[in-house]
Amino acid sequence: MDWLTEHKLPVGAWIELFVDWLYEHFFWFFDGTTAVFEFLIEGAADILIWTPPLIVVALIAGLAYWLHRSWKLVALIVPALLLVINLGYWEDTLLTLSLVVWATVISMAVGVPVGILAAHRPAVWTFLRPILDMMQTIPTFVYLIPALIFFGLGVVAGLVATIIFALPAPIRLTYLGVSSTPTPLVEAAESFGATPAQLLWKVEIPHALPTIMAGLTQCIMLSLSMVVIAAMVGADGLGIPVLRAINTVNVAKGFEAGLAIVVIAILMDRICKQPAPREPGRRK
Repeated sequence: MDWLTEHKLPVGAWIELFVDWLYEHFFWFFDGTTAVFEFLIEGAADILIWTPPLIVVALIAGLAYWLHRSWKLVALIVPALLLVINLGYWEDTLLTLSLVVWATVISMAVGVPVGILAAHRPAVWTFLRPILDMMQTIPTFVYLIPALIFFGLGVVAGLVATIIFALPAPIRLTYLGVSSTPTPLVEAAESFGATPAQLLWKVEIPHALPTIMAGLTQCIMLSLSMVVIAAMVGADGLGIPVLRAINTVNVAKGFEAGLAIVVIAILMDRICKQPAPREPGRRK
């Protein structure tokens, strides 16, 4: 055992050399990505902060009613957001909301096409599966190290770490939904002369939509779970007061900031949840 430990493989040194090589040759890509993501996240947050809070509340409530036609949901959203304003965490909530929304959009934009490709190409799924397992198993703090090296201290490093953490969910659930399309349904579409594109858009995706939407809600929850960790690398939002409360053992402040995170999680989950199909009305 002593001989084995004395001849340690320099795995860490190899990874460090690889990371240094990446930054040295592709610094232009990382700097450009940082500038774009900062513009998107901070721009969206600035617009929301500039808009009067009551108007933002009304817009969110109107969006929820338009999607779900439910006054009960509106009755949940309005008091919950007014509570966040009352507690004094409105700007932090908007910063967190901007980060979570962009992390979710990017994760879904990448995860859904990759999941569809994996469902149609078994070799791709065989290649991706251990990578996804590793992404979900590695402690989230490990993501922060390369994110800091490539993107620097700030919101972009937190966004990248959040995307890496949340990305496996939409890939897995999209793959599950598309690959579980009933064979008789596919064969019936093919017998009517459906092209591969028509088969995808008119059969497989509609069948997989509930599973894809479950991937969306999981992606949102996973992104919100990274809020406090992202704050460790300079990402503004509700994670900052939580960290300060931990450092000062401030129970009241920690509970209030945590409550604001819970409110955002519940509201985003309810708004993004797939509406239940409506029963057709009776004819008179």
